[in-house]
Amino acid sequence: MDISIDQVSAYAPLILNAVKAIIVLIIGWAIAGFLSGMIRKRVMSNPKIDDTLGAFAASLVKWLVLLVTLIAVLQLFGIQATSLVAVLGAATLAIGFALQGTLSDLAAGVMLIFFRPYKLGQFVDIGGTAGTVKDINLFMTELVTPDNVQIVMPNGKAWGSVVTNYSAHPTRRVDFTFGIDYSDDADKAMALILDLAKADDRVHSDPEPWVRMVNLGDSSVDLGVRLWCNAADYWELKFSMTKKVKEAFDANGVSIPYPHTVEIQKKAD
Repeated sequence: MDISIDQVSAYAPLILNAVKAIIVLIIGWAIAGFLSGMIRKRVMSNPKIDDTLGAFAASLVKWLVLLVTLIAVLQLFGIQATSLVAVLGAATLAIGFALQGTLSDLAAGVMLIFFRPYKLGQFVDIGGTAGTVKDINLFMTELVTPDNVQIVMPNGKAWGSVVTNYSAHPTRRVDFTFGIDYSDDADKAMALILDLAKADDRVHSDPEPWVRMVNLGDSSVDLGVRLWCNAADYWELKFSMTKKVKEAFDANGVSIPYPHTVEIQKKAD
């Protein structure tokens, strides 16, 4: 099929506008990424500014630049901003129903930044999902689990769930329960545990280490231990103390009993 010069001339403005639109989109996307990255970098390097607030601001700037870019592209095709606003205004109800989940996530993101139940770098449990907060943007919260699995959670779900923040306070209490045999010297066992706690530099002296007999079980006398430490030392202290107590019990003749069961057999007459 032959294409006349008039036909080419008729489509030329449209093709030109399409090329311009692609260029504007590329430039707008690049500017959005550059500004977002620059804000995030500046915030991370400034200890006076909360990293969480910086990440949210970076996300906000990115979406605003992309919105301006979209308006510029539409104007290239003859759609004026005032007309666009009028159309969006007339379709507000329909858009609201269609995007109610997204708008809810946006509103929840603002609430999360305002009340800050968690921040970047903190280890949290949100509705049963645990991980370190890696990013908070306008719509989603990104967590990374201890085994390096990425979890992306909508802000609406995060805001509506119970949040357990393990990193909110600088110190944490480590709890242990050690069982000893009924024939063992409980005072001796408690003294061994207390000596180990006081000898560990990670254990705080205020509050003082706490060791008490907490339960008389079916097979053991249970000793409860409560130690305070820096939040960053929690797991290493827990693992280390468990090993040290086991070794101290073995070296001093304190036994950790196995569960005892009694079997009663009745012979037939």
